[in-house]
Amino acid sequence: MREREFWQLVDEVFGRSYGRSVSRDQNLDRLGSMTVVEALAAGVEPRVVWNVLCDHMGVPDGRRWGDGHNAPPLPPKSLR
Repeated sequence: MREREFWQLVDEVFGRSYGRSVSRDQNLDRLGSMTVVEALAAGVEPRVVWNVLCDHMGVPDGRRWGDGHNAPPLPPKSLR
């Protein structure tokens, strides 16, 4: 997943305004208390950040990838 695709999913699944707000404001324990924006800037793989964000926000698997998207392969367990 590219960062561009990540932000497209944020907009589709959460809505642009709410998704961007959550990405700036929510500290995610599984990412060392970084926000989404901080984790991406630190080089964390976008699909890892996406899965952590969706878990944190309670997004069910069926909604995580938006309409017409297939889930990309998960990274190795050491990165999840």
